[in-house]
Parts: sequence; structure tokens; C-alpha cells
Amino acid sequence: MTSIELWNHCENPYPFVPAEVLDAAPAVRASLPNRYCDPHIAARLYDEIFDEYRLCDELGLNIVTNEHHSGINNLWAASPVITGIVARITEKVRILSLGTLITVRPDPVRVATEYATIDVVSRGRLDIGFVKSGATEMVSGDANPVRIREREWEAIDLIEKTLTSHDGPFSWEGKFFQHAHVNVWPRCWQQPRPEFWAATSDFPTCAELGRRGIVNTLLFGGYTRTKQAYAAYRKARAAAGLPTPGEDRFSYMAFCYVGETDKEAMRVGQKIPWFLTVSMKSQPQMSKFQPGQILPAMTPAAWRQGVSKRPGNLDVASLIAQGQMFAGNPDTVARQIKEFRRRVGGVGRIIMMTRQGLVTHAEAERSFTLAAREVLPQLQDLEPLDAEQPAEAAE
Repeated sequence: MTSIELWNHCENPYPFVPAEVLDAAPAVRASLPNRYCDPHIAARLYDEIFDEYRLCDELGLNIVTNEHHSGINNLWAASPVITGIVARITEKVRILSLGTLITVRPDPVRVATEYATIDVVSRGRLDIGFVKSGATEMVSGDANPVRIREREWEAIDLIEKTLTSHDGPFSWEGKFFQHAHVNVWPRCWQQPRPEFWAATSDFPTCAELGRRGIVNTLLFGGYTRTKQAYAAYRKARAAAGLPTPGEDRFSYMAFCYVGETDKEAMRVGQKIPWFLTVSMKSQPQMSKFQPGQILPAMTPAAWRQGVSKRPGNLDVASLIAQGQMFAGNPDTVARQIKEFRRRVGGVGRIIMMTRQGLVTHAEAERSFTLAAREVLPQLQDLEPLDAEQPAEAAE
């Protein structure tokens, strides 16, 4: 039997910049002046979302935190600070930091220290998520995007060794990081360390996650891409002679709105795609032409295509059909999630992006309450999936 967990993730967007400013700006990530951010409004947003997290703690919905920088898409600019606050104001649910951008941060030992501290504050409720990052984050963090994947894996290895070493100082002499003395206090509450997750859909990275047993999270992968990514994970484990992974090794993040009726959910859910249509706009030197951002073989096509156009509005029905959004009354959403699980070959964690775009605090809390009370019970003790031929992973 399998049970699916529900997690709440909010990017804490800032949808209060005048439309004429957003329309005229070449980008709203990295370069939009922060004079358009009113700290009084930001403080109110923090209060509202922390209240939503307290509600999730009461309801039994786990919580995901993250960070992005220099843009209206996300005000959680300091994940260790935000995650520490969430650890202190909640008592029961698990907390996933997805995550501190380890390819931007210069010192993985400092990151490990922050995670160990939060794990103790939460009394063992922390999960640690890794994100490759790139684009505007590289510029905001004054980081080098070249060889980013190599740097990410070394950072993960150093963080793991830091969190699991308890017999005195050790030294680290790596390709990207050097530490003569590593001995963090406090040590983690969970032993040997908190669970590791990583967000990616590129198949070689999914395969490496499989070999390492790290939870693989996909963001908006849809049915086909997600099934292929999970297949790459399973295939790599099988080739390495490792046990077949359970569904708890697979996670999926999608937009989600649960309403009293399908009509209500579709109406409110249409407020969410603003996150994609407006808040993600960035300049081509960040999104396309940054060194290391695109595989060399794909670079000529990116140059020929030129500047990205601002995407048009995305219809909720289209997002649902693609497996990128769950929306409807509780029975509808439960049915959509079960169908997604069937089509991708199994998934154990669903991360709901609900407080996005123009969704209000009250609307978000209604959705969380319905998700916890009427959707989550329908996702418990599910029958095993019928054995199916997995999709071939792309080479």
C-alpha cells in the first residue's frame, strides 16, 4: 500500500508593481529596481504566509521553503532565515528547504551548519533540498556558472560529510572547495542526517540521484517528462544493482487549487499562472546566453531564436491537461493526483503551489483546509500500481 504526502510551497511573489512598469521592464528578475518593493507590503505578505504555515501545521500539510533573489517572483531571499522561522513557529509537520542555492553560496560548510541548526530547532523535522540554480541567481550571487554541475555535486558531498562526521575535525581538499578544519556544532538531531532531495528533470542528473537514493523532485514536468525522468532514476539504480526505489523517492511540484466546486477552483486557479506569465521574465543574457546555462550543442539554436518573448496567459484547463496543475473540488483534485500517479509510474510526494500569482490569503487558506481534510484522506493506503513497462529514459 502507498500513501501520498501533500506539501505546501509558496514562492511569496510580490504582485504589487504597477502593470505599466512590468510591461515596460525588459526583465523583472535581477534588474527591476527595488524601489518598487514597499517594505510595509512585504512585511504584511510575510505575516500572511507565516500564518498559512501555522494553519498547515495544524492541518498536517508539510511545508516547503526556498529562495530566489532580486525579483518580484520570490521574497524568500534568505532561505536559512525563513526556514529557521518556520521551524520555530510549527510543531508537527516536516519542513523541506528546496532550497539553499549551493552553486551560488561560496561555503558549503556554512550551509551545512545552517541546516544542522535548523534540524535541532525543529527537533528533527527538516528535509534538505538541493537546487542547481543558474541564470539570474548566478549574477545576484556573483558566482561562476561554468562547471556548475561539478560544483553542485562536490558541494553536496561536502555537506553530507560535514553533517555525518562526529569524531573531530576533518579537512577537505576538493576541486572547488578547500577547508582545513571542519567540525560543526550543533550536530543534526536526525541521524545520520536529514533526508536529501534535489529538483531536476535532466536525465543524467536524475540517474545520479537514483544511484545516491536522493528524492527526485520535478517542477511542472507534465506527464511525459516526469515519467521519463523517473525511469532514468529507476534504470540507474537497477544498473548499479541497487534495490528498486519506492514511490517515496519521487516527488512532483505543480500548481494546485482546491475549491468547494470545480467552478470556484477554476476561477481562483486562473490567478496562479501570473507566476509564469509575469514574474519569471528575465533578459536573454540570463536565460539563454549565460555561459554554462545551455549545452554547447544547443547554443546556436538559442542564438538564432533571439530574445525570448513574454509568454501569453496560460489557461487552467490547459495546465490541468498537461499535468502541470491540479484544480477542482476535493474529489476532482484527488482523482487528478491519482491519475498523475498512474501515468508517471508512481509518486509519493505532491508539492502544491497554491499561494502564487494573485491568489489571496483567504483563498489560499480555504484551499489548504480542503486539501488537508478532503483530498489527503483519499490519497492514503492506495493499491500498488499495476506493473507497466517504464518509459525509456532519454540518453
